[in-house]
Amino acid sequence: MAAAAMIGFPQAYLESKEVKETSSLVTELCRHFYTQGWVSGTGGSITMKVHDASIPKAEQLIVMSPSGVQKERMQPEDMYILSANGSIITSPSPKPYPNKPPKCTDCAPLFMKANTLIANDCWIATQNKKKVQNRRLSLGKRLRKLGCKSSIDVYRENLEYGDLITHMEMIKGIQGHGYYDELVVPIIENTAYENELTDSLTKAIEAYPKATAVLVRNHGVYIWGDSWIHAKTQAECYHYLFDAAIKLHQLGLDSATPDHGPIRRPIHSVKSGVKDSQNQTEPPQRCIVLDIEGTTTPITFVTDVLFPYARENVGKHLKLTYDTAETQEDIKLLRAQVEEDLRQGLTGAVPIPHADEGQDKVIAAVVSNVEAMIKADRKITALKELQGHIWRTGFECNELKSVVFEDVAEALQKWHSSGIKVYIYSSGSRLAQRLLFGNTNYGDLRKYLSGFFDTTIGNKKESKSYKEITETLGVDDPSEILFVTDVYQEATAAKAAGVEAIISIRPGNASLPENHGFKTVTSFSQI
Repeated sequence: MAAAAMIGFPQAYLESKEVKETSSLVTELCRHFYTQGWVSGTGGSITMKVHDASIPKAEQLIVMSPSGVQKERMQPEDMYILSANGSIITSPSPKPYPNKPPKCTDCAPLFMKANTLIANDCWIATQNKKKVQNRRLSLGKRLRKLGCKSSIDVYRENLEYGDLITHMEMIKGIQGHGYYDELVVPIIENTAYENELTDSLTKAIEAYPKATAVLVRNHGVYIWGDSWIHAKTQAECYHYLFDAAIKLHQLGLDSATPDHGPIRRPIHSVKSGVKDSQNQTEPPQRCIVLDIEGTTTPITFVTDVLFPYARENVGKHLKLTYDTAETQEDIKLLRAQVEEDLRQGLTGAVPIPHADEGQDKVIAAVVSNVEAMIKADRKITALKELQGHIWRTGFECNELKSVVFEDVAEALQKWHSSGIKVYIYSSGSRLAQRLLFGNTNYGDLRKYLSGFFDTTIGNKKESKSYKEITETLGVDDPSEILFVTDVYQEATAAKAAGVEAIISIRPGNASLPENHGFKTVTSFSQI
């Protein structure tokens, strides 16, 4: 009681409905995870905040499961109650032999440190022998090796082939990811005592701020969410993906490719044995990243077909879909962009009224802004998202058919067969990219592509965008990536990030500066 009073929580509150319900929920989840096989009898742990709207989130109490108690026999009174700063307020009473004396979970320092980095309400630590076998597989994640100092490694230890899993339905259950995306989950090395993992867990979270899980080699996985439902859902998805990757590998199938076909031994260099003008062997590329406009696709298709279609159909699209969540989100993004444009005094920007001023006024203002943005060829996410949704209708109605150069399909198939992973990086949205490559004059080419990047990862003319791509693709060295583009400034930004860059020379492309210093190709067959 003294401890409770000292931190401002009376004893009566510790016995309140909110605290009791949270303790019961942690108990229930521990039993459920045991039944699922995600934890052993005494392994694993759950930590959860006591949700109480009357108390600021940063000050809410924390319920933490104990160590050494059989999960299937756990009771609410076995829980530890902690303050927001990690001080133990109440401890469970000892139980008679053969039960061990009460002890808070060894994960406590990790949970508390992580809580200061990520404002989530539920943390889960699971341990399972089957999941530990994942050290031989990628388990659906593309992982980047950060080096010994950070104690973060990648799932390539015994891998000779692919090191990711893609095109799996359950990836959609992970926060911020879709069916076509790759999931990034850092791995840290195990230690003799769990509390010694705190520093490496911290570095992993800081290095991968978008991650919602951290794997511990030969140990288990830490998963978190902004509520217990969110954390549980993600845990279910992660464990499904873990199992899927293991089973695919056991069947000799490649989890790294969209079609999950037979594992093929990769050719580790796109330019194997080729020497540059200084007679020095060039570094191998494991991944190729392609631009679209002027690289895989004629500029005229974008300027003369896609842009006019979006411009001519934006009003019709908005009227037909105005009440959908997707279109309302598009309008929200455009409104925020226009407000910034107005602050900067950009020509063509007109205020977009709020919904209470009437649908017609909103649509008219959006149309005006979109037309101005398309005319200026602006590479901004708000415009590209809406364009992608408009083009989707066009492709679905067979009003649009995308065009790629004749050498593109053959090159994609060759690289795919060789085990080289190919990605797209374009200012167009990922949806628009998938539509384009899924509806080409050479058929559906998405089966040859491992992923898509758009401006949500960064501006194509900024080097930090290519550093982010390097981290996402999980290469040890940026030079293992080859970027092909028609834009000199993009090639320069990629080169500044350590990525190899080649400039594509296609009909209609802009001229290059003299002495630009980059290798050029007129066909993918030259790569």
